[in-house]
Amino acid sequence: MKKVAVILSGCGVFDGAEIYESVLTLLALAEAGAQVQCFAPNMAQHHVINHITGEEMPEQRNVLVEAARICRGNIQDLAGLKVADFDAIILPGGFGAAKNLSDFAFEGDDCQVQSDVLAACQDFAKAGKAAGYICIAPAMLPKVYGPGVKGTLGNDASTADAFNAMGGEHQVRAVNEICVDEANKVVSTPAYMLAGSILEAKSGIDKLVHKVLALA
Repeated sequence: MKKVAVILSGCGVFDGAEIYESVLTLLALAEAGAQVQCFAPNMAQHHVINHITGEEMPEQRNVLVEAARICRGNIQDLAGLKVADFDAIILPGGFGAAKNLSDFAFEGDDCQVQSDVLAACQDFAKAGKAAGYICIAPAMLPKVYGPGVKGTLGNDASTADAFNAMGGEHQVRAVNEICVDEANKVVSTPAYMLAGSILEAKSGIDKLVHKVLALA
């Protein structure tokens, strides 16, 4: 049985983890018979967005506490993740990946990855273990793997340009496709960078999970 760490970035597309992407990832892993543990950084999220109006709300929330909503409370502090305990790592998208796990949403190709996230992801990379990055999360790949890493953010020119400016090699993919960097054992898919429905998002995420487990 493969053991997979899933890194969440909060709860909600505009300020945390994309809920559909997260649940589809967990469902695909369960259907494949994988053992899963969710993690999130124990930190204040960048801001809180009203998901009805899109407006910022004057309150503070914690990424770990919010992410716990998605996985029924079965979540651990990312700082305690031990790469030796897992065969692979997967990061669903949502703006939390670009606002909490990194600051890509604000800094573009000058972005930084949050320290616990960077340490965990680089540990998997250095150990040669499989990884999956979904939606906007692949924007972190050049910071994790270094120059030459291949990944997809769909077909958006500006995000692709930023990916390439950081040293990555962006690959255009459709919503139902995956990008596989065999050398780094990292898989990515556009999901809601392109998806118009939950079924479209599922098509690529299912393929990503299948490939990550095959590489693990």
